[in-house]
Amino acid sequence: QVQLVESGGGLVQAGGSLRLSCAASGGPFSTYGMGWFRQAPGKEREVVAAITWSGGGTNYADSVKGRFVISRDNAKNTVYLQMNSLKSEDTAVYYCAASRLRMAAVQSRLYDYWGQGTQVTVSS
Repeated sequence: QVQLVESGGGLVQAGGSLRLSCAASGGPFSTYGMGWFRQAPGKEREVVAAITWSGGGTNYADSVKGRFVISRDNAKNTVYLQMNSLKSEDTAVYYCAASRLRMAAVQSRLYDYWGQGTQVTVSS
């Protein structure tokens, strides 16, 4: 059973940066497409960024393009989300997800495994 554990969330001022990490175990991480999603109170879960199995392809939500960067280290079974120029509207619980498809999928239904989430709060 694949397990995903997120870390790196916290409280940060607007304009600041955070780096989220997601450590995977129990499965062939290097074959999975990986994604970061977020859910704010009262809102639906939405994709933030996704990356192909090799790291050669990425997709981003329009709201984070130019500010967030997704990357992965297959040797460490870890995917990262570098978040810069944070805004109050980035406040949400951030989830890491793994897809048995190798693509950088943006639809949550294409993901098979999910982490428990990490809270990111941006104060204005």
